[in-house]
Amino acid sequence: MLKKQFMVAAAVAVFSTAAFASDHGHAASHDSHDAMHAEHGGSAPACTGFGPQTPRDIDSKHGENKIVFALAADYKEMNLCNIHLHKNAEHKGKDYPIFAGEGAHGYDSGYQCSVSKHLSAAEMAPTAEPVCPSEHGALKPGDTIEVHWVHSSAPVKPGPTLGSCLSDNVKNPDLRVEAQVFTLVNDPNALDFNTLGYSGKVVNGYQQADAIPANTGKPVLFAGSTTGPTYSDSTCSPLQVTWSVRPQCAKIDINSVAKWCKGNAFKEDHAHGVRKLVTVPALLSEIKDGQKH
Repeated sequence: MLKKQFMVAAAVAVFSTAAFASDHGHAASHDSHDAMHAEHGGSAPACTGFGPQTPRDIDSKHGENKIVFALAADYKEMNLCNIHLHKNAEHKGKDYPIFAGEGAHGYDSGYQCSVSKHLSAAEMAPTAEPVCPSEHGALKPGDTIEVHWVHSSAPVKPGPTLGSCLSDNVKNPDLRVEAQVFTLVNDPNALDFNTLGYSGKVVNGYQQADAIPANTGKPVLFAGSTTGPTYSDSTCSPLQVTWSVRPQCAKIDINSVAKWCKGNAFKEDHAHGVRKLVTVPALLSEIKDGQKH
């Protein structure tokens, strides 16, 4: 999931991938956004003065945040700098509308794909070993994940943490996240996550993922921020990010995700938690028809 100037040493340490996909922070209740809005008597939320926040319902275009920044270039004109995944979708959409629950600290919350409720017994067969295990548990067939391909305008190469998106030559790069929501299935005929990773591909001088899904609907483009459960309506992200979120779920082979977690250029070995959906209009940008890139 930034036009602010970064402090040289602090930037890499503070704005790590945790800014995009933190394992920490306290999860607010499902309707905390409306409750907070009411608590302030309909006035601006606690983090007034911050730019538009993410995640959001991508089917709702309304937003009242007044801080505007230029959207980043097309991802093909930027450098891939990081890939990571979240358990459950951080965003909400028509294809992934099922609320996963309140959860705790960003886990067991977020949204799930509708198709996850209609899988075959074969697709739901248990895996031979735990997939991408962590202290918060492992992934299993039927789970939903949201994958983020992070791109930077800086002259960088892919690597671990958001620090890989920064450069000594460019302290305030544009950031762009291409996002896709998947349902995990135990099916070798489903998408192979390793074909969507990074193997050193360079196109027209730009570092690129091996592939990013192009058949899951026209991406919804909007201005937002970084995500992860560190942030809430009262603790907002200060970073500015262009988001491109695909509206349709896709099935992906869970065994290929397991293989990716065992070794990749980003040192990612588990799924991160989610930030609660942002619904307060003052914290959202307006999604405009016809926006390009």
